[in-house]
Amino acid sequence: MTDQNPLVRYETQGRVALLTLTNPPANCYSHEMMRDLDGAILRARFDQDVDVLVLTGEGEKFFCAGADIEMLKQADPVWKYYFCLHSNETLLRLEHTPKLVIAALRGHCVGGGLELALACDLRIGAKGKGQIGLPEAKLGVLPGTGGTQRLARLLGASKAMELMVESRTFGYEEALELGILNKLFEGEDFLEQVLDYAKGLCCPKTAAMATGHIKRACQTGAGLPLEQGLSLERELQAKLFASQDAGEGLAAFVEKRPPVFKGK
Repeated sequence: MTDQNPLVRYETQGRVALLTLTNPPANCYSHEMMRDLDGAILRARFDQDVDVLVLTGEGEKFFCAGADIEMLKQADPVWKYYFCLHSNETLLRLEHTPKLVIAALRGHCVGGGLELALACDLRIGAKGKGQIGLPEAKLGVLPGTGGTQRLARLLGASKAMELMVESRTFGYEEALELGILNKLFEGEDFLEQVLDYAKGLCCPKTAAMATGHIKRACQTGAGLPLEQGLSLERELQAKLFASQDAGEGLAAFVEKRPPVFKGK
């Protein structure tokens, strides 16, 4: 199923929702695109036939080059503030959605493009196909769509600061070594590989409810003291113990057969 949208195309392939940024040539995002992305995230969240979201960009040259600089140049400071606020809210919605979100990065992923990717749960790059980084300091600003916070949490404050203050961009291979990327896929069928990987994390092969609870435990628990994080983990585990999928998983293990999960 496909739904044509001026700036974010929404498709479903099996139990995977594919969200594609469509603003060539660089897929820069505007307020309009963020509103479309916000709507697409909500649509996937409410769709009980979707287990995993994949976020990518149209074409092979750019995943996303960040915010539209011409738009920002013309806007007044008050508008820019609310633009950043809504962008933050949209990416938080992506993080808070209890479904796995994968960024499929083919082409350059810089500035706000990397900030979009950092709000996803997993990041997969196309080997040798682009540069990545947060070079906003060259424009006299900072990464203002969550970059300073998410990159520091991912890499540690010192390494994140080094990359941002140097405004350096680098290849996907180095990004994998740093831990910004989770995987690199190679070949012209990059997106198909990512979608195949995503489908393997959906029902019936994978317990999508467990995946969603793992995401919530990690996303929310990371900001809590250990004792409270463990309490959250126990509550989420109790819900899973009461689920049909947990019964199926335990039974399949004992019976030495592949489980068939239903997300219930």
